[in-house]
Amino acid sequence: MSNNTKLMSEKLKEEIARELGVYDQVKKDGGWKNVSSKKCGNIVTKAIEIANRSVE
Repeated sequence: MSNNTKLMSEKLKEEIARELGVYDQVKKDGGWKNVSSKKCGNIVTKAIEIANRSVE
């Protein structure tokens, strides 16, 4: 898989981050680098849930 391949759009990541209360940290820090791996995992989990609902 190419490093340039986006699996999740920025818009979706930001929407989920808002829902999980992480977005303020992302904006304050200017990016995702200081978001914990646990919180990033929660974002991925939520994205998978959304994708599964859209398939059903």
